[in-house]
Amino acid sequence: MSQVRRLIIMASGCSISSNPMSFKHGLSLWCPQSSPSLHRTLRSSPSSSIGFKTFFRNHVVAASSSSFANENREYVIVGGGNAAGYAARSFVEHGMADGRLCIVTREAYAPYERPALTKGYLFPLDKNPARLPGFHTCVGSGGERQTPDWYKEKGIEMLYEDPVTGIDIEKQTATTISGKLLKYGTLIVATGCSASRFPEKIGGNLPGVHYIRDVADADSLISSLEKARKLVIVGGGYIGMEVAAAAVAWKLDTTIIFPENHLMKRLFTPSLAQKYEELYQENGVKFIKGASIKNLEASSDGHVAAVKLENGSTVEADTVIIGIGAKPAVGPFERLGLNNSVGGIQVDGQFRTGIPGIFAIGDVAAFPLKMYNRMARVEHVDHARRSAQHCVKSLLTAHTSSYDYLPYFYSRVFEYEGSPRKIWWQFFGDNVGETIQVGNFDPKIATFWIDSGKLKGVLLESGSPEEFQLLPELAKRQPIVDKSKLQSASSVEEALEIARTSLQAAV
Repeated sequence: MSQVRRLIIMASGCSISSNPMSFKHGLSLWCPQSSPSLHRTLRSSPSSSIGFKTFFRNHVVAASSSSFANENREYVIVGGGNAAGYAARSFVEHGMADGRLCIVTREAYAPYERPALTKGYLFPLDKNPARLPGFHTCVGSGGERQTPDWYKEKGIEMLYEDPVTGIDIEKQTATTISGKLLKYGTLIVATGCSASRFPEKIGGNLPGVHYIRDVADADSLISSLEKARKLVIVGGGYIGMEVAAAAVAWKLDTTIIFPENHLMKRLFTPSLAQKYEELYQENGVKFIKGASIKNLEASSDGHVAAVKLENGSTVEADTVIIGIGAKPAVGPFERLGLNNSVGGIQVDGQFRTGIPGIFAIGDVAAFPLKMYNRMARVEHVDHARRSAQHCVKSLLTAHTSSYDYLPYFYSRVFEYEGSPRKIWWQFFGDNVGETIQVGNFDPKIATFWIDSGKLKGVLLESGSPEEFQLLPELAKRQPIVDKSKLQSASSVEEALEIARTSLQAAV
């Protein structure tokens, strides 16, 4: 055996293969799932003269070349987001991490839960802000905190601040920005997304202009918030709403500017958005809706000083946050096959790309949304976790079922100490069809999406744990509901009970 084909998992996606893969020169890569019984025997039988670890090293790893930076690593994850952390945990759970797994990330930190960056991380010091290592993966789903020491203890090699810049599909190698050469047999891309930016020519890179995607971005923003007086947030989506809520704790003059006619256009109905907008306004946040930005203006010292709108008006600002969405970080992976409709790398129900042995997971993956029979790309922590787990399970076991994801979104704002009211909403399902809104937002409100008589999606604000647990069941089973009964419900509790009864009737 002149060469070895080892597995590399790139933090933005996991790779799965249930069959031996044939490569050039007739070399075949044996994967554990191709013979589950042999895999179990070699790894667990105390009477066996050779364990699986010894077998793998003697027959595969020993053939590797010393020229590769990931020496003796069969698996490599490239990226430092949630998908990487949860993939690592899955490898550990299957006993396949120690001495076999390498994670390559552009960041200086071990994988962490990114939702904290626009929520608790931005709170001022007197409001008990979130800080690392408090939100390293996998605490977001109730697991053990995976700090840098955790990776060391599990025998996982970490390559920090060294992103992959290119891959050679024929030679099955990846090259990092520092020049390291990594060998792979199976590649899992989990590179996530990068923040959409304003062009430099309109002031997108001025001092005082911020984007949020990682801890370094959040640290830079906090340093500005400590000195800020007038804050402008561009964008009325998740980042806009969450950062504005945190800015209230800093007691800043805060304005949100966006081109749509209401907040969270992709999900909220106009009447639902109005309830949230009123709450923000009560906390001193101002809105400029339906506005387009011409450019960001600088002061004499070059620092951002104002936001100029297309209508000619200007809004003073010493700190500007751009939250206008994100783009899948496909970088050097375009050859894997991109999806032109939803963006990202095209994969199947087990996260396999069109190139044998290469996979993608998390935000960067365009996957079949099974329950709605369409392709989708989901930028959400829940999908990052679940796609990583599904991918690794399929890779390391005989598991062959297709990914069956239920869309889920949430937000938590105004959660800092001393806040008069903490806000937490959850949404499950599909926001299609007509809507019915129940409740007055004091404190609860619910919105139901109904299409052809079926309950397709539901959003609940300030629900109890039991009420939130009902939502995914409703969205999965999509029961037929009586619209007139929902419309006449006098409370959110009554409306949810009507929906619950419809589930029982469908049995």
